[in-house]
Amino acid sequence: MDESQEPPRLRWQEATVERIVAQTPTVKSFFLRPAEPFDFIAGQHVDLRLTAPDGYQAQRSYSIGSTPGDATIELVIERLEVGEVSLFFHDVAQVGDAIEIRGPIGGHFNWRPIDGGPILLIGGGSGVVPLLSILRARRAAGSRTPMVLVYSARSLAEVIYRDELMHAAEHEDDFSMILTLTRETGPVTGARLGRIMRETIAEALEMLGEPPRLAFICGATAFVEVAAMFLIEAGVPPVRVRTERYGGSPAVALDASITLAPEA
Repeated sequence: MDESQEPPRLRWQEATVERIVAQTPTVKSFFLRPAEPFDFIAGQHVDLRLTAPDGYQAQRSYSIGSTPGDATIELVIERLEVGEVSLFFHDVAQVGDAIEIRGPIGGHFNWRPIDGGPILLIGGGSGVVPLLSILRARRAAGSRTPMVLVYSARSLAEVIYRDELMHAAEHEDDFSMILTLTRETGPVTGARLGRIMRETIAEALEMLGEPPRLAFICGATAFVEVAAMFLIEAGVPPVRVRTERYGGSPAVALDASITLAPEA
């Protein structure tokens, strides 16, 4: 199909980098303003395409972290030493640059306030990004839909959106968070040490008060697979579990966020 005949959301367009914000020592938010603005649903993503002078192209997908309805699209990009696209954004991209994007994409891993709840959110590392968009959509709509977020990072310094999430957990009605840190060695206020286990998921389900209407899991492949298994073992029907995953070493993913420790 000729690109001109594709749906508008699948056509490439330019977006201007309007702002860059450091989230953690290795993660930055890039706020892009598309030449042709578009609406999106919390949980959707966009594709980015970089083209070198010799014609070589690299394409990656990134979840949207913004609140639906925002004029800019917030993408959270982690610096990966083997990631040609992430290195470009961290080392080369500047405010004012034009980036090719297309989207929004994704009709399965998303939530709208009219969808209701309760909702369970489980994220590992940068997998929290689309989950935050869901939380922001809830907040913008003034929704009281019960939500619980289980979020795992290596250390407090690596918690993406740390201030926003902790403030929400303290001040927003019907929202709670379980934050786990896998590589901290001492007590951390508002967090617990260790990986996500079956007991963590059981606690989150109890905090919801009733079975989740939907459960969203996002993170590295191994993280998602194990978290989904824990949910199903706890009695959540598979049809209610929505997953979004990115690549990586299963061993690293497990070490960073979740464990298959035996049941108590």
